[in-house]
Amino acid sequence: MNTPTMLRALPADHRRRLMRLPREVSFPQGTRLFDEGARADRFWILRTGSVELDTQVPGRRTAVVETLSANELAGWSWLFAPHVWHLGATATTPVRAYEFDATAIRSMCQDDPALGRAVTQWVGEVLAHRLRCARTRLLDLYAPYGADSAV
Repeated sequence: MNTPTMLRALPADHRRRLMRLPREVSFPQGTRLFDEGARADRFWILRTGSVELDTQVPGRRTAVVETLSANELAGWSWLFAPHVWHLGATATTPVRAYEFDATAIRSMCQDDPALGRAVTQWVGEVLAHRLRCARTRLLDLYAPYGADSAV
């Protein structure tokens, strides 16, 4: 299943309104976009490049749970209180993206309930997709071999 993109998820009028707000940014390879536990005050729609999402695993090295590419949303924690990143993210190639101010978007969503529902639905679908990917990846990394076979 593909990640829900803003292009597919939001009606054209909502996309147009949102796309008036971002600034274009670039990140060199290796740039850390955000860290798990830090304040989530912005998000990005990737234009080019790739970003790895990762999570801290106690007693082990950081685990990559998904790789994002063009047209995908980098960051969803900005929408839900307490607005703290639930994952970390690093650019694995040079990245160009649209950067959105989370406070401005949340304000727009509060002022326009239809826009708010559409954005929440889109980000919720992205979140559900990410949770499925994270679960699969963590099972691949840490489940004992043969765990599903009878003992």
